Amino acid sequence: MSNNRKLISNQLREEIAKELGVYDQVKQDGGWGNVPSKTCGNIVSKAIEIANRAAQNS
Repeated sequence: MSNNRKLISNQLREEIAKELGVYDQVKQDGGWGNVPSKTCGNIVSKAIEIANRAAQNS
């Protein structure tokens, strides 16, 4: 089942991947397919943290 809605922009996802040190792997492999699910979960957690901070500051 595919969901076309993007919850995290590509730019934010790439910035967080760089921060977590996995962006080079994504670029080398040509996509997100080989990124471990734990790492993807860490990216989502970081995005939620950023969104919560933004909501508190507004």
